Amino acid sequence: MARFLRPLLWGTTYTRLLHLWVPMLFVSVWLFIDSSKPWVPAVVLVPLGLIPAVRRGEGVQARFMLAPGERDGKDPGFSVAPSAGWRDRWRTVLWLEARLLLGVAASMVTVWLPVFAVDLTRAALGHWPSGDPVVRLLDPHWSCALLIPLPLIALYGAVVGLGEFITALARRLLGPSPTERLAALEERTEQLLERNRIARELHDSIGHALTVAVVQAGAARAAGDPEFTARALAAIEETGRAALEDLERVLGVLREAERPVSGRPTLADADRLLESARTSGAKVDAEVSGPVETVAGPVSREGYRILQEALTNVLRHAGSVPVRVRVEVRDGTLSLEVRNPLPDGRSGSGRGSGLRGIRERAALLGGSARTGPHEGDWQVHAELPLH
Repeated sequence: MARFLRPLLWGTTYTRLLHLWVPMLFVSVWLFIDSSKPWVPAVVLVPLGLIPAVRRGEGVQARFMLAPGERDGKDPGFSVAPSAGWRDRWRTVLWLEARLLLGVAASMVTVWLPVFAVDLTRAALGHWPSGDPVVRLLDPHWSCALLIPLPLIALYGAVVGLGEFITALARRLLGPSPTERLAALEERTEQLLERNRIARELHDSIGHALTVAVVQAGAARAAGDPEFTARALAAIEETGRAALEDLERVLGVLREAERPVSGRPTLADADRLLESARTSGAKVDAEVSGPVETVAGPVSREGYRILQEALTNVLRHAGSVPVRVRVEVRDGTLSLEVRNPLPDGRSGSGRGSGLRGIRERAALLGGSARTGPHEGDWQVHAELPLH
């Protein structure tokens, strides 16, 4: 029983009822002017609904009165944009007509059923009812009290039922148009891509810094040479500072959605990566050919991250081994290749999200990336189109 009566405690039940009553203000004013033509308000709503801004107003009303508890949660499904085309305009007209009709029904029910209950109470007390014609068919008798709950239950059902019905109808007629749904889907896709990019940024930058720090610290401990230890500490400090800068930049992107990405490192900063790998013990043979400085920002930034992850993969899984790095810009393509001997004759040199991130970065730019054993070496080879 308590569950059945729970909607009486919801504020939404009463805001929906108020939403149903609002059109009756306009109808009441017109009936006061000319009660012989009650159909005029329905006719006036047709040109009114064709005004694009009306749809926005109806959407805002529906959002705040039909689903007030969903404003800060899930999307209530009401569009708050003006009509984008004739289809939206006619949907708005249909909504206004339906709202008017349901408002009339709600007003009649919420007035007639309470009067019915009052007349039944008068009949139960032995008085002849003066209002409702249905109750006049009953003789005044205490047994009329048994019928009093019926109009109250009907009133409860009508208020809750009409509220649910008009909310469902509003979602149908005031819901986003196909164009708005497509725009929302594109925005959601961009957000997911941005989150994925930030995850890759953190993985590549912080993972590289931690790998360099671990390798340098282990090498310094094994060497037992104060001069080598000093160089290792300097390399750890420099790599850590760079990682902190990357972390602050990524956090800045999270705080400010419109913050530009121009501060991200590009292939012009590749020397820093190569020097970091060398100080970590890797014997890096690097060759850069072509106008790398002219590579477009997005391609250059993603190329930097691919090179960073490839070198991190070498340090993490192969250690101090010879590494051959080739960066070439030619025929509208940026080519990146990092090769190193397979450690201990193993068939692989790293798996997981880092290598997957390399392939994802290349695919997002319309390029391709291959990672795996090749001619006795472990190879990371990426081809990125410049345009």
